[in-house]
Amino acid sequence: MNWAARRIGGRFHYGWLAAAVVFFVLLAAAGTRATPSVMMVPLEHEFGWSRATISLAISVNIALYGLMGPFAAAAMQRFGVRPTVLTALGMMAGGVALSSLMTATWQMVLVWGVMVGGATGVAALTLSATVVNRWFSERRGLVMGMLTASSATGQLVFLPMLAAVAEHHGWRPVVLIVAIAAAVVLPLVALFLPERPADLGLRPYGEPDGAPVAAAGPAQNPLKLAFGTLFSAARTRDFWLLFFSFFICGASTNGYVGTHLIAMCGDYGMSEVQGASLLAAMGVFDLFGTTLSGWLSDRFNSRLLLFWYYGLRGLSLLYLPHAFGIDFFGLPLFAMFYGLDWIATVPPTVRLTTDVYGKEAAPVVFGWVVAGHQLGAAFAAFGAGVLRASLGTYTIASMIAGGLCLVASVIVLRIHRSGAVRPLAASAA
Repeated sequence: MNWAARRIGGRFHYGWLAAAVVFFVLLAAAGTRATPSVMMVPLEHEFGWSRATISLAISVNIALYGLMGPFAAAAMQRFGVRPTVLTALGMMAGGVALSSLMTATWQMVLVWGVMVGGATGVAALTLSATVVNRWFSERRGLVMGMLTASSATGQLVFLPMLAAVAEHHGWRPVVLIVAIAAAVVLPLVALFLPERPADLGLRPYGEPDGAPVAAAGPAQNPLKLAFGTLFSAARTRDFWLLFFSFFICGASTNGYVGTHLIAMCGDYGMSEVQGASLLAAMGVFDLFGTTLSGWLSDRFNSRLLLFWYYGLRGLSLLYLPHAFGIDFFGLPLFAMFYGLDWIATVPPTVRLTTDVYGKEAAPVVFGWVVAGHQLGAAFAAFGAGVLRASLGTYTIASMIAGGLCLVASVIVLRIHRSGAVRPLAASAA
């Protein structure tokens, strides 16, 4: 790895290469997380499983994806970023490949829900926050926006292709393609992802030349660090405002639209490829929207940015049931409007978390906030499936998701009103 640092030595800071490696890790994880939405209808046809049953496995996956966040951040501090990520990628690739043999619903819950959900929870937003805080003193918002946008890019790269494969060859080739994609990223992490800038004798990007080179702090027990940080943060109002606003964020994105949009399109006579292409188009817009959001979060008040993001997302979800009845502009307008706003909330939320709790504690605190995001997503994934199974339509689910976003737009205005940093003793050695 030092040879790579020497080769790029005067050209650009190595932090940009570390961020690029993480981008590909998140890209593979995003493709893995998007796969169940492509498999939903084929599994329904082959095994006769109900949509609510399949949604249960997806909701377990989403919940574990979020709950792993704080423990993954703590494990990265204790064991290192590279060993933790390599273990997760190996489990992800193995679990996805193993799912090609499943024939019962409990197997889907075990493999896709527990095994894959836990592995993707490591290759998640907490990984981005950890790497950004370690490698960058400037441009944090921009880099966080670019890494967050990898989720949208993962949809752009994987969904239309996977939907086409599922439509013509079934769902089993789909999971094998995704398993190979996860395995391909393993050598990139092994070769090009150092632990910290200090390992290469560097300072974080943008840090003044006179500043001391930061070194790793004393190792701590990951469970103690994760729960200690939670107990300290949970005593503050800002944590719960961040947690519940991100709960709504997850419910209105990954949980509802990310899980059910392809199936919803099928209710209106659209094919799986058309539904996946709509999600991919939203991914294109989100790539720009989230990157721009990172740039904006370096320059403007994050609370106000979140107010507009949640408010506009809520309006777009209230519009969604009507979009299918408008011939030409209906769904394209929704895809553009919602896509620009999809996960633009992440960079300002990371910025607020860092502003409130400090750079060292922020990754673990943000891990618990992401847990709220994914609990919201699990709630919406399962709840929307139940509503669709009982009512035969997704309209009520869209109304609920839109209304929750309008509530979140008010909640976020109360975050970090004091402007003071709250250091957490549990997160420092």
